[in-house]
Amino acid sequence: MPLNFERSWSDGDLDELRRSAARFIDSEMVPHDAESRRRGHVGHEIWRQAGALGFLCADIPDEFGGGGGDFRHEAVFYEEMGRRGLSGMATSVHSIVAHYFLNHGTDAQKERYLPRLASGELVGAIAMTEPGAGSDLQAVRTRAERRGEHYLINGSKTFITNGYLAGVVLLVCKTDPSQGARGTSILVVETKDLPGYRVGRVLDKMGMKAQDTSELFFDDVAVPADALLGGKEGQGFYQLMSDLPYERLIIGVQALACMEGAYEATLQYVRERQAFGQPIANFQNTKFKLAEVATQIQVGRAFIDRCVERIVAGTLDTATASMAKLWGSEAQGRVLDELLQLWGGYGYMNESLIARMYADARVQRIYGGTSEIMKEVISRAL
Repeated sequence: MPLNFERSWSDGDLDELRRSAARFIDSEMVPHDAESRRRGHVGHEIWRQAGALGFLCADIPDEFGGGGGDFRHEAVFYEEMGRRGLSGMATSVHSIVAHYFLNHGTDAQKERYLPRLASGELVGAIAMTEPGAGSDLQAVRTRAERRGEHYLINGSKTFITNGYLAGVVLLVCKTDPSQGARGTSILVVETKDLPGYRVGRVLDKMGMKAQDTSELFFDDVAVPADALLGGKEGQGFYQLMSDLPYERLIIGVQALACMEGAYEATLQYVRERQAFGQPIANFQNTKFKLAEVATQIQVGRAFIDRCVERIVAGTLDTATASMAKLWGSEAQGRVLDELLQLWGGYGYMNESLIARMYADARVQRIYGGTSEIMKEVISRAL
């Protein structure tokens, strides 16, 4: 059964944007995906191409070089990549970085970084996780000590998306370790030719092979005092918490788009694949599995669309965004597992779209806050 993929939040302009995004992705990204997966990153050029066409920072005001749109304009690009199983270009993290600047940066920081992020000149990353600090961000050990007109940074980060290509890193660190969470700050680190800054290995992951997830090292790295995001120490934890609904809804949007793309690919496959003298699509088990998946996607579409409408209206709360992330990532895992089964042995081959989607999906329940953390956040609002 074909699904109706219409979004309740879309309109004519967004439909045209979607067609443009699909053309760009099909012509400039899909043909190079296998190469990107082999080398572990997509390279800088595709970022600049996307920026030149207005696909980056689409919801950043045009006065800062952005597209002047809202979350829906961002969602279009996420969805079109997600439906094709493309995870190498982490525009979501890039957009999150831009929103930290927009929502918390000084005027000078906005003017310096937002246009360069929108153009793709700079790739953005945010460095939170450390070898000994994941979900518990209060446990970060990276230290930034004020020395006159500079901060001196020492520490390391791991699992950093866009880490290899990043031109600007928002670094979560302790400026006053004695204050716990209140001693946490975010520093803006421009990486080019920066003494003491080093990118470690591009990590070998289960999935998302084309995405440059890296280790970062800071050994007596000096950055100017005005690199403090927002210009005031101790605001890091507040800044991190305030932007979580945006980040978590992105993950929900991507999860649903991936499910839709996987469903479409599987529907085509089972109609073409023959077994026992007939298409696999004719078997009752196949029909029932597809019916179950189609129902989950349609129900999810109603919820995720409502969340998109609420974030555009400024009314999406943390608990509901956490529900979108929890439901989306968990449903994505279930749905892709069911669909992969219908592909048989071909579904286990990395050359198949469904296999890559399956491997990519597993981390959705971990990054951006684990499913367990989502349940804790939701339960506090009950």
